[in-house]
Amino acid sequence: MGARAGCHLHVDPGRVNAPRPVTAVDLAETSLRDLNRMLHQARQGSFRVLNPRGAHAVACGIDTDITVEVRGSVGYYCAGMHQKGSVHVEGNASTGLAENIMSGTVRITGSATMSAGATGHGGLVVIEGNAGARCGISMKGVDIVVGGNVGHMSAFMAQAGNLVVLGDAGADLGDSIYEANLYVRGEVASLGADAIRKDMRPEHVRTLSGLLDSAGMDADPRDFKRYGTARSLYNFHIDDIDAEVAGRAR
Repeated sequence: MGARAGCHLHVDPGRVNAPRPVTAVDLAETSLRDLNRMLHQARQGSFRVLNPRGAHAVACGIDTDITVEVRGSVGYYCAGMHQKGSVHVEGNASTGLAENIMSGTVRITGSATMSAGATGHGGLVVIEGNAGARCGISMKGVDIVVGGNVGHMSAFMAQAGNLVVLGDAGADLGDSIYEANLYVRGEVASLGADAIRKDMRPEHVRTLSGLLDSAGMDADPRDFKRYGTARSLYNFHIDDIDAEVAGRAR
């Protein structure tokens, strides 16, 4: 079924120097399937999604350098499998925001429920409000910045990347963590298995400062504490990895 009358071009006449027109898509008149097909076929441009009304899987799988602005709250898996470009949601998001993100940027102005940024390999996820349980679960290189609090079991089995929390963290933060870095400005209810507080060295301050700048968050990186792995659950010693690789090469 093709797109209906809800899809139209809108150019703001007040912006004389606007680089490109904005394609507005009204989900009250256009199907979600047609919206996602349009986004997948676009090679460039800006899109504004109206009346999402909690729809699931909005703007999933984008792999070109386009900009998508969603005016309203979304349901499950918004911007899932995001690979390029940016998605900006003016509202809240339900389970699985930016799940398996590879690169690009996903931002919401409200709060996210469970598993935001889960299994993300790269890119930046910004949640201006709070994030629920299991934020950043099994993250593999994504950077996640949360302006409020995160729920329990956040960064469970986090393998790589950075989780930045400007508020508080719930119970069992970083349970079974590998090599990710967790930065929390507020209080941590409890740490999970193998997660410990670690020194905040100058390189970590620089990394955190860059992430806060990228996310547009006004905070002093020196106010944060860093958490990571104690490496006690590893079945090898991380310092011996070079010797192990050299031995296999013989």
